[in-house]
Amino acid sequence: MFDSLSEGLQSAFKSLRGKGKLTESNMREGLQTVEQAMLEADVSYPVVQDFMQHVTERALGKRVLLSLRPHEELVRIVYDELVSILGPVDSSLHLKKSGCTVLMLCGLQGSGKTTTCGKLSQLLLEQKITPTLVAADLQRPAAIEQLHVIGRQLDVPVYSNPDEKDPVKVCQAGVKHAEANGSRVVILDTAGRLAIDQELMAELSRIDKKVSPDQVYLVVDGMTGQDAVNSAGAFNAELELDGVVMTKLDGDARGGALLSVKNVTGVPIKFIGTGEHFDALEPFRPEGMASRILQMGDMVAAAREAHRIVDEDEREKLEEMMASGEMTLDDFKKLMEKIAKPGLMGKMMGLIPGMGQMKEMLNNEDVSGGVKQTIGLINSMTKAERRDPKIIDTSRRTRIAAGAGVQPPMVNQLVKQFEQMKPLMKMMAGGSAADRMQMMRQMQSGGMMNSPSMGLKTKQSTGKRLSPAQKAKQRKLREKELRRKRRGK
Repeated sequence: MFDSLSEGLQSAFKSLRGKGKLTESNMREGLQTVEQAMLEADVSYPVVQDFMQHVTERALGKRVLLSLRPHEELVRIVYDELVSILGPVDSSLHLKKSGCTVLMLCGLQGSGKTTTCGKLSQLLLEQKITPTLVAADLQRPAAIEQLHVIGRQLDVPVYSNPDEKDPVKVCQAGVKHAEANGSRVVILDTAGRLAIDQELMAELSRIDKKVSPDQVYLVVDGMTGQDAVNSAGAFNAELELDGVVMTKLDGDARGGALLSVKNVTGVPIKFIGTGEHFDALEPFRPEGMASRILQMGDMVAAAREAHRIVDEDEREKLEEMMASGEMTLDDFKKLMEKIAKPGLMGKMMGLIPGMGQMKEMLNNEDVSGGVKQTIGLINSMTKAERRDPKIIDTSRRTRIAAGAGVQPPMVNQLVKQFEQMKPLMKMMAGGSAADRMQMMRQMQSGGMMNSPSMGLKTKQSTGKRLSPAQKAKQRKLREKELRRKRRGK
């Protein structure tokens, strides 16, 4: 998400590093790079102009020009301005204390409205609230059945009437049905079109006037760029939107729409969709998003992602094992199977501060192969060895390695890795902030990265020679870490 924008901004900051003295001239060069990066990310031109005006005014001030670390000051200024144009945001659903709250979803066809109905339902279920879904999309073939499938998957009621041709009457009947059955929340899934037209707007306007929903959310596809901004403006003019749900931000979205919607329309982004699963809906946090764009990580999102990997029952078992010290290699194997999902490890690295550079080193093929190798090693062990790896001596190590088809040193690496990964497992089990910081320090030291299950094919983990490109990348990482430690002193 936003890779091109992030890389462009990092290039601007990098151009200012190492300059003995910051002048107005070289600062302007950096600002031009920032402006170019935003335009290439498809940010609305008026938004870029306004953004750059504020950044330039602050960046050319005496405080920055006299700063000991001017590039870091520029990062802070850009961060503050990103937060400013993205927020403030209230991501609560504003549910009524009594009675039924009606949420209406609208948007163009293909934006993900029906799936978002399921994601909002999952969000409500986590709060012990069971909503009623109303199938009011009478235009798209199979839309009603799709909503019923979602209802069955989440075990939430769905109201529909295939014989009724008026979506207003379907919505009205659906709300009455929900109220009669004691539902606290109703979610209306309305029809979309391939493009904005008067018929669509008239239909939505009638639903808005006759049903009077408490909240109206526009669902937009984050990959459509400025079309998403134009759609938000047109829908808001007709319906007075309460918020935007931006979907498909796990794909190749350049970020322009996200940065433009609030500024152009005045409508805040309340939620973002980051995947296809029902739990892949995040309350939008301007501070966290600005941090991600600047490759500073987002620990709140990282913790949320970690909790998504393991369900509540598994988390309770992990907590008990961590408290008793009885965590075994079998538990470790289960964890590795979970984090080996395509793209998941790279996403986690991008959310943990200081680990953004590791993200590009983790490709799916390497991670998948490394996890299979780790699982093979554990499967070659006896129950006693999995329970207590300390009993693995030379003869046991040779036998385990032969069973997994690897060299004996790999067994030692696995046992060491098991100890290093315990902080991550503790984080997934809901550990404290101190636990998370300890995990981050261990990961930043590189200990967790040089291991087969992480998929980094270093000389130490595979016995193979590194390519010149791999050596150069590792050297840069080591130099960067050394500079960071020196600054810390």
